[in-house]
Amino acid sequence: MGASHSREGLELSDESDYEDDEGSTRTESEEQYEDAADDHASISTPPVSNKTLDELDSKLKALKLKYGSPETPMNLRNAVKLYLHVGGNTPKAKWIISQKLTYYEFVKTLQIGGDDDDDYESSSGGDEGFWVLKVGKKIKVRVSTDMQLKMFGDQRRVDFVDNGVWALKFFVDDEYRNFITKFQDCLFENVYGMDATEANKVKIYGKEFIGWLKPEKSDDAMWEDADSGVWKGSGKSPMTPVRDSQDLLEEFEEAATGGGIQSLALGALDNSFLVNDSGVQVVKNFSHGIHGKGVYVKFDEKDKWSGGSAPKKALLMRGETNMMLMSPLKEGKPRSTGLHQLDIETGKVVTEWKFEKDGTDITMKDITNDTKGSQLDPSESTFLGLDDNRLCQWDMRDKKGIVQTLANTSSPVLNWTQGHQFSRGTNFQCFATTGDGSIVVGSLDGKIRLYSKTSMRQAKTAFPGLGSPITHVDVTYDGKWILGTTDTYLILICTLFTDKDGKTKTGFTGRMGNKIPAPRLLKLTPVDAHMAGENNKFHGGHFSWVTESGKQERHLVAAVGKFSVIWNFQQVKDSAHRCYQNQQGLKSCYCYKIVPKDESIIESRFMHDKYAVSDSPEAPLVVATPMKVTSISMSGKKRGLGTS
Repeated sequence: MGASHSREGLELSDESDYEDDEGSTRTESEEQYEDAADDHASISTPPVSNKTLDELDSKLKALKLKYGSPETPMNLRNAVKLYLHVGGNTPKAKWIISQKLTYYEFVKTLQIGGDDDDDYESSSGGDEGFWVLKVGKKIKVRVSTDMQLKMFGDQRRVDFVDNGVWALKFFVDDEYRNFITKFQDCLFENVYGMDATEANKVKIYGKEFIGWLKPEKSDDAMWEDADSGVWKGSGKSPMTPVRDSQDLLEEFEEAATGGGIQSLALGALDNSFLVNDSGVQVVKNFSHGIHGKGVYVKFDEKDKWSGGSAPKKALLMRGETNMMLMSPLKEGKPRSTGLHQLDIETGKVVTEWKFEKDGTDITMKDITNDTKGSQLDPSESTFLGLDDNRLCQWDMRDKKGIVQTLANTSSPVLNWTQGHQFSRGTNFQCFATTGDGSIVVGSLDGKIRLYSKTSMRQAKTAFPGLGSPITHVDVTYDGKWILGTTDTYLILICTLFTDKDGKTKTGFTGRMGNKIPAPRLLKLTPVDAHMAGENNKFHGGHFSWVTESGKQERHLVAAVGKFSVIWNFQQVKDSAHRCYQNQQGLKSCYCYKIVPKDESIIESRFMHDKYAVSDSPEAPLVVATPMKVTSISMSGKKRGLGTS
């Protein structure tokens, strides 16, 4: 099937084709240079032997004239060679030289585009505007994570995206390192609106997170200590995200009944569910994926949501016999004033619940189960809710012991059993729970907070943001690892620390102190980010699904545009992994498998661990697009991989 590897990592060669300023493409070996014509062009000159030229060259070098380093172009500040990537991920992909010699600079500007003469620019900073990277006359791009900048320290090279994929090749190491330092400083200032001084960085990250600010000072021991036995890394990780003997095999692709899939609700028991704006399609779970034209539960007209918007969230409960469906109040507004409870066995919406606190209607933007596996509990009657400044637990049991149904003249009210309404500024966006009910919450400012299972009032640990909003968050069953999703990267955080008594704990149970490991980033290469399609933002990053103590998640998956991207969890944790060599800043992993689809992906999730068969390293991956659902299994049998 289509599992692709990026070709952008090909080394840049001076023998490559290049495109001159007029746009024509030629090779350097074919390039001809002609002297300017003058009145003496016809005068013949005696031939000069190669020996004479060599002697002259040696004498000139011996003089050590101040014409610059032989490796650096003369009289050109910030000199670079500019390459352009062509051919995408096809076998014909290659780099061509766009400009053999140009220059770069970081300047502050008020806008990108328009007449440069009317555009305020300054290379010395100032309070106005934002930093952009300019490369000659061809590139002018705002310094941000949207550039997907990737470093190749061993090649003195950086790749990035700006209406195409570009590479800068530096002539000496110092110039390369100076560029990286300046880029990171400009990025900091663009994100936080303050100069990239040591004092300001400490102000943003805090003294406890010095490892996030200076990863070279971070203690990575916890990353290694968290792995034991079979999970211990060998330090010889291959560049591919799964072992060579593991292939991705597409087993089933089916059109969804009714189309327009809005969300995917995977079950750990017999069935899984595809939700669209008119109903729920029930499909069967198998060891090779989900498929089958099962029952289709169509919503009655009276069950339609206010405003007619489709349900965006489906939460399985009560042994997967009930489903809570939440829809935004209005399209584009992610909050809801209530939800519908669907009895899957009867195919009927049995209750419409309202969110209310102290007699006042309130809204929620997300809901989740109390614990990682509580959807399997037949008696489950509570679930968690989240809004901008609220974190709470809701109870469907009536205080008076009366079963509430749709026969009531008004919607029944969920009971707020515990929680906290925070002061303005938390800007919660998403949350998830561990196996014991501890809670991780992601925020608009990028912060990730950890709450113990006993209190929602105050976070035990609060990780600083890196400047990008957290749009989705997941956590391993044991609470040792957190995966946050942003538009341009995933962030993997280790929550383990050693307390004053020498005991190893997680940040859910105690404050982590000042030896907090630096996180790791999971990114797409610039070529793959560019090829992912128009909607090329990461969403829905998940660990593989485990609901049993002692079992370890093995993979991570996220969707971006038309791609499902899979990382090998152990490989990402391995500090000796070759992907991390020659990097500055936080370690970033670019080793993954891509599963491409024909349309933008709604969600990618691994099925429950129980569906991993004996010869497979993982349960099947389910990929939902608006019109289709695909099940993909990973086999232990070696097959040829497509490398498009």
